[in-house]
Amino acid sequence: PAWLRRLCGQLLSERLLRPSGVQAVVRGIMEGTGGCAGAEAAAVDWRKCDAVAKILASCPQQCLSLEDYYSLVCPQILDLLHIQDKLTACQFQGVATRTLLTMVKEHPQLAEKHLLQPLLAPLLRCSEA
Repeated sequence: PAWLRRLCGQLLSERLLRPSGVQAVVRGIMEGTGGCAGAEAAAVDWRKCDAVAKILASCPQQCLSLEDYYSLVCPQILDLLHIQDKLTACQFQGVATRTLLTMVKEHPQLAEKHLLQPLLAPLLRCSEA
């Protein structure tokens, strides 16, 4: 029903905007998938990664602006690249990669500011020296 879809969307959006919310949402959705094992499991994981990326790239109605949303969520997306547990890292890196690609396609200027510049900052510092 529409009311349930709205309520779930609202709860999901509220969780995403909290500290470590992106990681909690990704963990909840990706739980029970096979990680990096097997071709069939990998295909399922990539479909899930795409679905999660679309969720993360979509600004919720509760946010005042797309800029505010990107400033809250993008650092959390970059944090997904630093997970230490190998099984979890594979899934989280897949989600982070797909989300980055989706955001760059949909809002290139904001993605550059909040994702690409922080991601490439160490490389740029080395090349300037």
